[in-house]
Amino acid sequence: MRRGIKGQLWLGTALLSVLLVLGLTACTGNGDEQEAANPGPGHEKEVKLVGYLLGEAPKGIQQVLQAINEKLKKDINAKIELNYIAWNDVASKYPLVLASGQDVDFIFAADWNFYVSEATKGAFYPLSQSLLEQYMPRHMEAMAPEALRAADVNGTPYMIPTSSPDRKVNIALFRKDVMDKAGMTQITKFSEIEPYLAEIKRSYPGMIPLNLDSQYDLPTPFTYLLMEKFAWFSAPFDSGDPLAQGITADMEDPEGVMYSMTEEPILSWQKEVAYIMKDWYDKGYMNKNPYANSIRSKDNFCNGKSGIAFGNSIDMMNVFMSCKEQGIDVYPFPMVYPSGKATKASWLNNGVAISASSKNPERAMEALDLLMEDPSYAYLAYYGIEGINYTITPDDRIGLPEGVTSESNTYPPDAAGFWFVNKNLFKPVANWTDPYKALQERVQPLLEPTPLLGFLFNSDQVKSEIANLKSVSTQYAQPIYIGAVDNVEAAFDTLVQHMKKAGIDKVKAEVQKQAADYLANQ
Repeated sequence: MRRGIKGQLWLGTALLSVLLVLGLTACTGNGDEQEAANPGPGHEKEVKLVGYLLGEAPKGIQQVLQAINEKLKKDINAKIELNYIAWNDVASKYPLVLASGQDVDFIFAADWNFYVSEATKGAFYPLSQSLLEQYMPRHMEAMAPEALRAADVNGTPYMIPTSSPDRKVNIALFRKDVMDKAGMTQITKFSEIEPYLAEIKRSYPGMIPLNLDSQYDLPTPFTYLLMEKFAWFSAPFDSGDPLAQGITADMEDPEGVMYSMTEEPILSWQKEVAYIMKDWYDKGYMNKNPYANSIRSKDNFCNGKSGIAFGNSIDMMNVFMSCKEQGIDVYPFPMVYPSGKATKASWLNNGVAISASSKNPERAMEALDLLMEDPSYAYLAYYGIEGINYTITPDDRIGLPEGVTSESNTYPPDAAGFWFVNKNLFKPVANWTDPYKALQERVQPLLEPTPLLGFLFNSDQVKSEIANLKSVSTQYAQPIYIGAVDNVEAAFDTLVQHMKKAGIDKVKAEVQKQAADYLANQ
């Protein structure tokens, strides 16, 4: 769905600035350089824009950032200073960065990454349709109008959603050579993978079957097992933190009935999963201390250190290609609900927010407009430098330059955290492996809109209770997730007791009230 820009974009001399920028950023389709130009009135003073993204900085980030900044200097007289929040630091550092008062102009934002809680704290700059039409005309032209409405928190949007929501599903990636050795031809349930784990333990001494990191991977096997029980969203509605216990629902339930994760039937399902995780932990199938590991399983998979890679069908693209280059055949297993479906990504799955402390919010929006919607910028941000990190093949596809492999590429696609750029601008990828192509074909029919897709919980009334629940989860739930408990029943008894004291019943009542209002207004 597309729409035109409503209203006038600029007043007075500011109109000239937009016309200059629009003329100077004509689409090349593959990242060709623009001609040098004067950035125009309103941009006389150069500004530095400080941005924060999630993950690890690729080796080639400085070279790419230099190229981006050379273009920004010409177009809007700005430069970007980029910082990364590592996955194992997201829960603690993301809110801290925004609350610290330090220079922050823009930051990655998503409904699964504390968007509502930070918006209600006043951490983000309030936006509006007219403001974005003025400073981000390209993006407003490309983005569906319902995307901005989905970002409303108390009637105001505080993030800029992507104009190209990802079509993806969570997956676990297995090695076919290990499966063959274990006598497995296919995987139909994640709960039935023990022969694979046992074979690694028996025959591959340098490989850890479940080599989990401290943030993304830590709750993932537990989550995948729980998804066999009901249409579990993988994070509570109240906190949006996949490491925390809280309030959940069956995503396919049209009534949107909410449950505490420590009440029935969720509690019994969690216990069943916890017994499996304890069995796997006691048998030595996972690293003993995921809390000390900052390397995701997908980054340890092709080099033989992790037996299973966890991620999604987009961020695993490079893993497929890297494993092929090393002669490793892979088997992807999409994680779906008992119905065989999975929730499609919301409009807010990938986006970016302007910090409330930004000294240059207008220039930050102008820079983001270019990064998200001008092909020459988007290719740089997502694929890197043409001729070094990618090339355009004779049949007009994105490939790798001669001598560059997926493993040696210093700026792999999707790895730099610019997940909010418009991916509809990109040409097809030339070196997708056959298993990855097959996975992509499988993913599309799996995705469904679910009744609670887009529900954003406003935590204003229960902030302290949610903080208490997260603290309790860190101490009492996370050891359960990895199976590092002596007695499952006793561990849950303790968890439930502390969740009650932390105020989970009050949180449930508030979530249920807001969810009912949301469904009634759909």
